[in-house]
Amino acid sequence: MSNILIIGGSSGIGLQLARQLGESGHTVYATYHTHTQENESNIHFHPYNVLDEAADLSFLPASLDGLVYCPGSIVLKPFHRLKTEEFAADYQLQVLGAVSVIQKALPALKASANASVVLFSTLAVQTGLNFHSLVAASKGAIEGMSRALAAELAPGIRVNCIAPSLTDTPLAGNLMNTEDKRQANAQRHPLKRTGTAADIAHIAEFLLSERASWITGQIMHIDGGMSALR
Repeated sequence: MSNILIIGGSSGIGLQLARQLGESGHTVYATYHTHTQENESNIHFHPYNVLDEAADLSFLPASLDGLVYCPGSIVLKPFHRLKTEEFAADYQLQVLGAVSVIQKALPALKASANASVVLFSTLAVQTGLNFHSLVAASKGAIEGMSRALAAELAPGIRVNCIAPSLTDTPLAGNLMNTEDKRQANAQRHPLKRTGTAADIAHIAEFLLSERASWITGQIMHIDGGMSALR
């Protein structure tokens, strides 16, 4: 069984993934910042602030088989209303936070015989959407970094990225807080439903596993067909 670190594993996709992995017998080290969680079977929760450079991962074992970085934000505004400080703050959370965690965990990842890193992007990077310039800028950087790291860390560590459409999680709560909004979002997708945390977590679980041992440097579009079909 594997040792897996999930940054932001206390809510939404991260929590769903932690529970799936725990139920499969893997040992999960999941962090939380605002959503406190109690330990569950095979899941050990630890407080961690990705914006704190002094935060450490001393709770990890010497060998780490997987790392998943889940923290994110969804700020949708017209471009002319966005301040440069908002772009900087989003980049700090979504990109520099991931950089810091991966660098700290790298020795433990290199100690594994089959290590995998999973990052998250968004449909809005490859498909232009109104009011998504902030999130698309940060996640575009994540996609570029994913490919670059996949090349640099091969063959010992695989790096892949999942790019979902809007998913039914607490992070997207304000965008789907009425039945009309939920239905409108579902109808935008060729499969006519909104994605769930489990839809995304299943793909992440696969990418962490040995079944994906020949997959690296990929951006996986899990979006109900929205990025490819019209």
